[in-house]
Amino acid sequence: MKEFFIRRYRSDHSESTGRRTLIRIDDEGTVLSADHHAEAVLGYDGSELEGQPVHRILAARQDDPFAPANRHRIENGEPVMITFRHKDGFFFTASLSLRMNMRDSDQAASAYIGLWDSSPVDHQLIRLAESSARLGIWRLDLHSNELTWTDGLYALLELRPGADITPEQALFYCQSGQNRVRALFRRCIHTGQPFSAVLDVQTANQKPRRMRLYGKALREGGRIRKLGGTLVDHTGDMVREEACWQAQNLLTATTNATTDLMASVDRQLNLTHFNQAFARQFAHTFGQLPHTDTNLIELLQEYPNERRLIERLWNRAFERDSFVVEMPLAQQNRELPVYEFHYQRLTNQQGEVTGAVHIGKDISARVHTASSSDYRIRHDPVTGLMNRKAFIHRLKRLTEQPRRKDATDSLLYLDLDEFDRINEHAGGGTCDRYLRELASNLGVRVRQRDALARLSGDTFALLIENCPETQARRIADSILTLISGFVFDWQDHQLQTTASGGLLILADDRPEDPEQLLSQAADLCHTAKTSGRNRIHAANALSQGIEDGKAGQLVEQIRDALDNDRLILEFQALRPVASVTWGDHIEILSRIPGEHPEAPSLQPGEFLPIAERFDLAKHLDRQVIRQTLRWLGEQPLLEPRLKYCGFNLSLASVLDDTFADFMASILADSPYAADCFCLEIRESHATQYPDDVAVLCDALHRVGCRVALDGAGASVESYSLAAKLPVDIIKLDRKMMQNLHDDPVQQVMVEALHKIAEASGKVTVATFIESDDTLRKVRALGIHYGQGFRLYRPRPLQELQPAAVDLSTGRIGG
Repeated sequence: MKEFFIRRYRSDHSESTGRRTLIRIDDEGTVLSADHHAEAVLGYDGSELEGQPVHRILAARQDDPFAPANRHRIENGEPVMITFRHKDGFFFTASLSLRMNMRDSDQAASAYIGLWDSSPVDHQLIRLAESSARLGIWRLDLHSNELTWTDGLYALLELRPGADITPEQALFYCQSGQNRVRALFRRCIHTGQPFSAVLDVQTANQKPRRMRLYGKALREGGRIRKLGGTLVDHTGDMVREEACWQAQNLLTATTNATTDLMASVDRQLNLTHFNQAFARQFAHTFGQLPHTDTNLIELLQEYPNERRLIERLWNRAFERDSFVVEMPLAQQNRELPVYEFHYQRLTNQQGEVTGAVHIGKDISARVHTASSSDYRIRHDPVTGLMNRKAFIHRLKRLTEQPRRKDATDSLLYLDLDEFDRINEHAGGGTCDRYLRELASNLGVRVRQRDALARLSGDTFALLIENCPETQARRIADSILTLISGFVFDWQDHQLQTTASGGLLILADDRPEDPEQLLSQAADLCHTAKTSGRNRIHAANALSQGIEDGKAGQLVEQIRDALDNDRLILEFQALRPVASVTWGDHIEILSRIPGEHPEAPSLQPGEFLPIAERFDLAKHLDRQVIRQTLRWLGEQPLLEPRLKYCGFNLSLASVLDDTFADFMASILADSPYAADCFCLEIRESHATQYPDDVAVLCDALHRVGCRVALDGAGASVESYSLAAKLPVDIIKLDRKMMQNLHDDPVQQVMVEALHKIAEASGKVTVATFIESDDTLRKVRALGIHYGQGFRLYRPRPLQELQPAAVDLSTGRIGG
């Protein structure tokens, strides 16, 4: 069978607007059906064409779609133009295309299911049914008092088929309930009511079996003439029930023999099992006794804070194989035992999670014993988290370890926003409960390998070990989301706040002094607070050589350069490597003047971390753009030559909602076209904030500027960003250029990014070209532009000024 689309061809209409109909034709050329559009296209109603040969609607034999010339083109997916005969007799041209092709022999054979009639059932089928279902059929003739059995019933009692046995003898196989069977038979004979009974049977070989006897009255002429029924073997169910009872009894006895709190729940948090110790402690803590199949959430309706915490813990147990947490059963003012809860999820044979179990071991004695010595020294008394002293020790141990290759550590410093307001409103005791429960929720969220501490008051710290920077940023964002969504119920009020954080990326040359690291992270946190609160400010740790005093001095240098327009501007040219392109293509670089005229200027690696740490990066970006545009405005001869002028953007500018408005305002009075200016966004920032970057790209495009993705290839997300992010230029990462000429894997990666960029209409730039070998390989791969010391070294911006030329009409340039 084949399905064809027939679309009428009109030279004055596009193909998409033409009318079409769907027609089905079998392998013999007979029309099977046509849709309701057939009348509009062919003039025939669909029912008129059913069973008709296809030639009825064709103008001539050569128009047959099954002819070799047409068939090959149609099967290759090509539409063919065919002349059709309309019902009214006129001819018209239409496009014929194949929708579906299936051989008639491939169609399923027609069959139907019907009700078995009253014809006798084959004896072999009866024996198969009895052996499969482990049952036997019996029948009692009331007139002759003859009881007949099938082979299956003899087999259930382990008797030879046809063995000589009377009904009374058969009853002896029932260990108990013989009188009950007689009574059921008599009642059925007198009332005609069916019956069913479970019997414990001893077979001829003295094997115990559990069976169910079914019976009903068989009427002939309205009167009960016979009784009939089945005897079904339920021994398997009996064995399973006994095994289940024994397992349940063993579980109950085992769990009740311990003082640990043991409980299990299903996915809906319904209690499936618990021991007496759990029931007693639950009743003591919450004032109500739990029962099996009771929902924990319903039991804790009057304790909203505990309910949310316990629900998070169980949900975490469903997601992980196991984890451990130390806490009391509830966060209340009175003294309650502290337990070490071990959570373990439960799965079925298919690996699906069916629930979880926890075992809580009372560690109050250990905690109280340790609280007077080691535990109190290392832990915060309110939250139970690591205190500042223990955290400093943990951080120092990390800094003293040998640096692991390709491993990144981070330090997150958190400070609750406006927590003093909660303290004034609810009091210190309530704030302690708030912090205690918040700490429990944070402990559930962080990874087990990481260290969470309460440093003081409303300040927390998290050491994130061996975690890529992008993942560490996600962890920091998720913690901020948890804090902002955390609600604490107090006297019909809901206490809620946010937090600001500083994420310090511990680089290779990080300081070894943990106090210095905490100080840097605290500065980042302060920057986040001054920038609007409820956000994370991230930066790399300052190098060991930069002390706090030196950092302050650098800040003053940066502020002086920004306030007095003293930034040193340089440019580095981009050169076409695949084809000749006219015009100047430059990237603007900035330096900070030294302390005195003879002192060397500060390189980006020296001042950018300081600028990011003290929230000066956004101001630095804008000042570079202002000074550059001011200088360009004084060079009218450059206007036709300047084709590309790139500026690097910091994360602060990327996340600044007003940056696009700034660009629009500063370009409004510029003689240069907006599309010659390009804002370069780092790949790591685009990976961390893809939505914000996409919004910024659209806003800058509306201004008329172009956008570049800088550092593409630094992560696996680069390929997706290069394809989907609305940027105009893809600048390849420095690492992709290293050893490019002799690393075939690197060449494949660069070529893949280049092809993705070209397919999405973007231009590619290879950065850090520092050798002839790299340049030759870049040119061979078809990269559009190159940048690096091999092509052009950075030079002062003033050298871009056109040379002065004296003409009879006067001097130009210079």
